[in-house]
Order: sequence, then C-alpha cells, then structure tokens
Amino acid sequence: MALTTIQDNNKLIKFQRQILREFVRENLFSPYYGTGLNAIFRNVYETKEAGEQINIPLVERLSQTAIGSGTLVGNEEDIDNYGFRVWLDWARNAVKTNKRQKHIDSADVFGEAKPLLSDWGKELQRDELIRALHALPSASPPNGLGGSAGSRVNGILYSAASTANKNAWNAANSDRILFGDAIGNYSGTHATALGAVTGAMSLSAEIVSLMKRMAKNASPAIRPYRIKEGGSREYFVLFCNSLQFRDLKEDLNTINADARERNVEKNPIFQDGDLIYDGVIVREVPEMGPLTTVAGAGATSIDVAPAFLCGQQAAAIAWGQEPKPTFRKEDDYQFIVGTGVEMAYGVAKMAKVPKGGSALKDWGVFTWYGPSVADA
Repeated sequence: MALTTIQDNNKLIKFQRQILREFVRENLFSPYYGTGLNAIFRNVYETKEAGEQINIPLVERLSQTAIGSGTLVGNEEDIDNYGFRVWLDWARNAVKTNKRQKHIDSADVFGEAKPLLSDWGKELQRDELIRALHALPSASPPNGLGGSAGSRVNGILYSAASTANKNAWNAANSDRILFGDAIGNYSGTHATALGAVTGAMSLSAEIVSLMKRMAKNASPAIRPYRIKEGGSREYFVLFCNSLQFRDLKEDLNTINADARERNVEKNPIFQDGDLIYDGVIVREVPEMGPLTTVAGAGATSIDVAPAFLCGQQAAAIAWGQEPKPTFRKEDDYQFIVGTGVEMAYGVAKMAKVPKGGSALKDWGVFTWYGPSVADA
C-alpha cells in the first residue's frame, strides 16, 4: 500500500512573530552622569541653541604664601584660570525599507527600527566616552571634525597618538599615572613604562589603595566623587575592564569571606556588580577591554589596559542636540519608508594647563595601566 507524502510546497511552516533582538548592555557610566558640578561625567547643554564648541572655565585653588605684617599691595595672588574647549559634531543613523518588503514580512522586522536605533545611539555614546577617557587632551579641534563620519571625541585618540604625543602626556601627568604596582615603574617614555608592567601586577586591593593615595596627593587636586563624615571619608570611582575586575575580585575574595556575613544577596563573592574597597567604588565596564587594550605592550609582550580612577568633572559631554527621531522625505510616492536618529554632541576628558605649566594635564582622572591577561 502506497504511503501518501506531503509535497514540499504543502508542508506547514510556522513563523514566530516575536522578534529576539541582540542584547545591548546598559551604559554602565550612566549613574555617574549629571548636570551639576559634582558629576563625574557632566552633561552641558548651553550649546543647544547654536554653536560648534563650548568653553568650560576651570580654576585652581589659591596657594600663595601668606603675607603677615608686610605689604599686601602688589603681592596679591592671581586666580589661575583656564578655558577648556569642547567641540561638537553630528552623529546620525537610519534604516529604510519599502512597501513590498513590509508586505511580505512575517514578523514586522522594520517595527524594531526605533528600539534598534535607540540602542545604537546608547552604544555610540558609551564607546565614545571610553575613547575620550583614554584620549590625550588637546587644545585643537579633533581630527575629522565636520567630516563625513564626524568627530565627537575630543583630544588625540590614543590609537592615533604619536610617540611624542604619548611621552608629552606622560610627562605632564606623572603624578596621576601609575604603571603596574609601583610608582617606580614610571618612565618619561610611555612605551618603556608600559613595558615595565608584568602579568604579576594584576589589579589588587593594594594597587587600588596606592592609586587612591596618589590621586589624593596629585596637583591640581582631584576632587573626590563623594565626601562623607565631615570630610574624613573620600570616595572615588574606578572603571576597569572585565579581566582587571576579575583579578580584583579574586584578590578581595579572602577579605570578603572573612569579614562579611555569608548572606548570598549581600556578599560580593556570590553576586555580580560593583566592588568597594578603601573608599573606591570599582565598576566593571566590559566594553573597555576591546576599546582600550594596548596589545603586547607589557613585559613579555602581555596585553596592557588602562583603568580610570575618577573624581568630579572627569569628563564633559556638551550637547548641541539630544537624540531626535528623523524620517525620510524622499519616499518615491510614499513607497519607501525610512526612520533615523540624529544628535550633536562632543565628549572630552577635562584638562587644564596648570599654573606655571605649558602642557594640558588631566583634571579629574587618574589613569592606571595594568595587565589585561585573557582567561586561559
């Protein structure tokens, strides 16, 4: 007896209408954005009406020796001030389809356009903040400003910086850079200092404390992110990549096991999320690894990457236009549909020429270069 088989064109095909989008992590810097002077990453909106750049005034503390019974006239102290410029540029993206493609679409793929564009914008802003923190400050407009791709990251991108650029930055910031686990690893030659970093110098509680001590004694002073207990407790925030966070978490496991209750919800051994040690909040930002790692730069050619210990006013995000939806007008008699997003901003690590100096110096950031060794 013959068995009836179903011809391919008659086989039932089920199409799932629910669409799964690729995961996009929230911007882990977001809790530290703000418009106030005490924000780590300060949003500035003065350019929303018009303008290509914004000037942010920076003032150092007074430090002159006191005058006693001597004459004060003619011995007044100058207020040392500097105008830090942030340049803005545009960022746009869009997707399009036509009526035919929408008509044959089984799951309304184009309906995901707006959330996808929103995710794209958030990722762009996060990644450009990371690049800005690693950039070398400059008083000149960023390379490519106003070009086809735009240039919103101010300063000289680390990946594009010359040896002379890096050495000059090293010299200007010698009191707010740490290479590996000891101040003595510093060298005026940036590549030499990176080469002193070994795999054994992984991020640890001891290194976190050393960074904080150096940051507290830097000049100009780095203003702590938060101050408590009448000024006796000063807090900073350290942003690092996943491999460095792994190393610190392993180093702190013994401390957390011995000093904390075994509550699964509260003990960092059992939970993901920020760590805190010696008044330093440590936040893992996985995207920092691919964007900032200096491949093969350490001893025995290990990978080295920066981590950023931040106080107030570490970076500025100057907005000319917040993200705004756009729509295609050239629609071929309403047959083509297009939707997009556009924004205008500039992001910069804050910097100032210190009193008596000639080179820009980072304002609210202390940079650590340490090993970033991949999991075996």
